Amino acid sequence: MFTDLQGKVAAVTGSSRGIGAAIVTRLVEEGMNVVINYHSDKEEAQALADKLNGLKSGKTTIFGGDISDENTAHDFVTAAIDHFGKLDLLINNAGIETQNPTHRISLDDWRRIIDVNLTSFFLTGRSALNYFLENDIKGNIINVSSVHEIIPWPTFASYSASKGGVRMLTQSLALEYAAKGIRVNAIGPGAINTPMNQDKMSDETLRVELETLIPMKYVAEPEVVANVAAWLASDQSAYITGQTIFVDGGMTLYPSFQGGKG
Repeated sequence: MFTDLQGKVAAVTGSSRGIGAAIVTRLVEEGMNVVINYHSDKEEAQALADKLNGLKSGKTTIFGGDISDENTAHDFVTAAIDHFGKLDLLINNAGIETQNPTHRISLDDWRRIIDVNLTSFFLTGRSALNYFLENDIKGNIINVSSVHEIIPWPTFASYSASKGGVRMLTQSLALEYAAKGIRVNAIGPGAINTPMNQDKMSDETLRVELETLIPMKYVAEPEVVANVAAWLASDQSAYITGQTIFVDGGMTLYPSFQGGKG
């Protein structure tokens, strides 16, 4: 447990399910108050909030909307301040993907992936930074990226491009605001058992194929990402900024060379 997190306030985008829900749960267990963001399924978000509000720890509220919209992104950050009185931590987790040969990707599809996976991070980050700077707060921003910020992924060019952008956005913001005591880091999950990967996890052939890309040979649960998020949110990581921590079972270690091959 990270006792310094008790009473602090976080806002987490794309957090009604999967990795986002696991992060929210962990932060609330640490005693933080958290704004849960959902895009369309209000009932799912409210069910998570009701469950967590029953704990003897932090509290939650929900905020619906497309976080890639400029006004919505700003209102999301403001909602945390209005509801809980302040903001200490922003976690950008919203993300979508679509598979298509690159020569067949429509401009609309490309823009939608970039808007959600990258532009929304800029929009919420800008609002949070303005609040931190205006109130002299040593705030914290954590961007949930992917192993594909460094691993090319054919037929997922838009997704990989967006995550590569997240890497450079994270590093640039970290360098720009380090002197103000504002930290910006990223988490790069590998294969995680989330709704996005449900088709692969439910098909034996696809699951085994996926596991061959992971040196540790298994797909992890979302809680492993939440553990890293809580640590990055805490003072125990106070001297770390501009870094991506990969939570991937070794996927970024060129697994085809495992066993001395090559």
